[in-house]
Amino acid sequence: MRIKQKYIIDFSKSVTWITVLGLICYFNQTENITAWIYFCLHGSYGIMWVMKSNIFPDKSWEKKANLPYAIFILFCLMTYWSPAFIITMQGHEASINVIVASVIIFIFGVFYHFTSDMQKYIFLKHNSGLMTEGLWKQCRHPNYFGELLIYTGFLLLTIETNLWWVPILILGAFVLSIWIPGMIRIDKSLSRFEEHKEYKKKTAFIIPFIF
Repeated sequence: MRIKQKYIIDFSKSVTWITVLGLICYFNQTENITAWIYFCLHGSYGIMWVMKSNIFPDKSWEKKANLPYAIFILFCLMTYWSPAFIITMQGHEASINVIVASVIIFIFGVFYHFTSDMQKYIFLKHNSGLMTEGLWKQCRHPNYFGELLIYTGFLLLTIETNLWWVPILILGAFVLSIWIPGMIRIDKSLSRFEEHKEYKKKTAFIIPFIF
């Protein structure tokens, strides 16, 4: 039995809001504003991801995985929920400064992630070249940058807890083992275009105008 990776990812994203809501109720955190803010941020992101997956899908997730690997993928994706467990289990309430910073970072992350993915989808639907305009003019992987901001917004809500390092460790593991190798593969693939060498010189790798 083989399952499209898209279905595994979409399932995980689609049940995020249910999972967080369940944790809020189970740990009796219905009066915890930080828990509800996390619910709104991560829950809405999960729903938006599924919408994106159906409106402008990423072909890279069409690959199929066998059942053991599919279960492994699902388990790995579930670790993204670690801030929800920390907030609800500990009854943690973040300071107003942290909450404001988290929401702002999340909003910019959603903009970069979804706008760049939409731009890529539309461009590749009508062209077969190198994208060098819009958000792709600022850096070579604006979609990854957006996702980095999104998950930074989530983990920031736990930064004042004694387990602040857990979400950072998990995100760091994903960045080092999956994101960066993926971005390097994309760069190598795009190097087949003659203009890529010049484009690479003028753009940042992942953080616009910086790195």
